[in-house]
Amino acid sequence: MMEHTQSQLASDKGKALIEIQQVVKTFTNAAGEFTALRGIDLTLHESEFVAVIGKSGSGKSTLLNMFTGIDHPSTGKVVVEGVDIYAMSESKRSLWRGRNLGIVFQFFQLLPMLNLLENVMLPMDYVGMYEVNERPKRAMELLRMVGLEEHAQKLPRAVSTGQQQSAAIARALSTDAPIIVADEPTGNLDSRSANHIIDLFTELSERGKTIVMVTHDATMTKRTSRTVVISDGVLVNETIAQALPLLSQPLMRELSNKVERVHFQPGETIIRSKQTVEKFFMIAKGDVDVVLHGRGKDDLVISQLGTNDFFGEIELLRGGKSIASVRAGSENAVELLAISREDFNWLMAESPLTEKAIGDIVQKRLEEKKQSDRRKRKGLFGRK
Repeated sequence: MMEHTQSQLASDKGKALIEIQQVVKTFTNAAGEFTALRGIDLTLHESEFVAVIGKSGSGKSTLLNMFTGIDHPSTGKVVVEGVDIYAMSESKRSLWRGRNLGIVFQFFQLLPMLNLLENVMLPMDYVGMYEVNERPKRAMELLRMVGLEEHAQKLPRAVSTGQQQSAAIARALSTDAPIIVADEPTGNLDSRSANHIIDLFTELSERGKTIVMVTHDATMTKRTSRTVVISDGVLVNETIAQALPLLSQPLMRELSNKVERVHFQPGETIIRSKQTVEKFFMIAKGDVDVVLHGRGKDDLVISQLGTNDFFGEIELLRGGKSIASVRAGSENAVELLAISREDFNWLMAESPLTEKAIGDIVQKRLEEKKQSDRRKRKGLFGRK
């Protein structure tokens, strides 16, 4: 069984907070028109820590600008907390942004002539939040939270880049906004400082904030609850991106056009033991049990797989029939993405890294099967 901390976190979603509906963004310049976003549909939920990744020019920063209200979509709608933000006037949207969004920039954007405490107070002043005499206390509490209380009176140039970014996060929190948006927040930091920033974002998400972080660094996604991949202005299927992260983005997009969505009711059998397997399955929603059947009604669940895990790879890579049964979990229906044996073989040929990673998982699962067989022979066969 593969462990996916991301999957577990993402499965416990709060209410929908940001809804992007069929958003297209086209830029026009002397060279002609360029479409940066191509019909984006995306819903982000309360308390999620979301990484938006993609190559340079893929459209990730443009996407970010859509729900911060910084840029206008050419067509489509952006709804944040039930509000169509582009139905507002510019002045109302600016005030809305100040109260509802905390923005962390790659280059910090701290005002150089103000100390860290004054920088953190700026958004409070702008939106008229808190009494004037309360603002320094509130700002100091935020600096204390990010470990900068002793540096409150220092100018930005007097502290390290990591500390400047921490101060920028404190500033983003100064109006207690429900959404924190960060554009490449670790791009200019060393690994230690970057990890500290991710620790802060994780803590904030656990406190109920929704964090949306744009990054080109795929390793950052190991700590987030969800990953959104954008390629050439189109969102890649999230299940594919999570289940098969070593695929190139073009391959992810191509595979998205080959998958079939299938559904199974709670407890329903997906693959029977000793059955020929002709498909590779990725779990888009729900969970499945991998089961060895005993005598009578005795079954042994040898593994449980959740969202973004996969199965069927052992039989497709090794040949032969299924070594165990797979059934939908007993509590909820399961949604799967399925590809044919032919498409699976094509994918392995196109991505040797993915083939190796899946091969390693095959070895691990076969060892789990051997251990379960030994338990069965020793009479430790559990009941369903």
